[in-house]
Amino acid sequence: MKKINLLMAFGLSFLLVSGFADAKMKAKSASSNEPVLQLQVFLKVAKSFSADFKQVLINEAGNPTQTSYGVFYLQRPGKFRWNYQKPFQQEIVSNSGKVWFYDTDLAQVTVKKVDESLGTSPALLLSGDIPLEKNYTMEGQGSEGAMQWIKLVPKSQDSSFKYVLIGMEKGTLAGMELSDNFGQLTRIYFSNVIVNAPLKSTLFEFKPPKGADVFSDN
Repeated sequence: MKKINLLMAFGLSFLLVSGFADAKMKAKSASSNEPVLQLQVFLKVAKSFSADFKQVLINEAGNPTQTSYGVFYLQRPGKFRWNYQKPFQQEIVSNSGKVWFYDTDLAQVTVKKVDESLGTSPALLLSGDIPLEKNYTMEGQGSEGAMQWIKLVPKSQDSSFKYVLIGMEKGTLAGMELSDNFGQLTRIYFSNVIVNAPLKSTLFEFKPPKGADVFSDN
């Protein structure tokens, strides 16, 4: 079974973190872009975010190839943790300008520095350094049940993603979808969402387990 795409989750995280830090987005029209306005308000007031998540990878044929479950924590500026619990245990932790990818099965840790070289990718926006609206064209996509969708299309032709969808429900982040240039979709559904609750600083600390192989860009 194919393992979860850690870099995809990394990109999702930076999209969220940079969006939290960029609360001054402007909607084109209140009538046609109500979902954009809803997202704007959420990004303005949300300082922290935690939720259970379900992640589904869908191949080019439209078939789900893997479903993963776990817990996501985010604290602005620039801190997040993805704890993948099923079917594989993996972690992604970002803090102090670095991100750690830990694969439990392989006992392997990869450390990357969050710098301008990573930030040039729209999916790896730096927290607050590059405005979201500068890198994406944003447009409301209407509603699907109780969820309202916003589509973000990268302005850069070098992007590895075709688009990002953000779903809002009752004023809160409820789902995301990323479409890459290889025809794969990544859908994430959030549940048990908690906004602006205090989060322990230790959530965003990572120490490689004893015996793990560590690979670093530094």
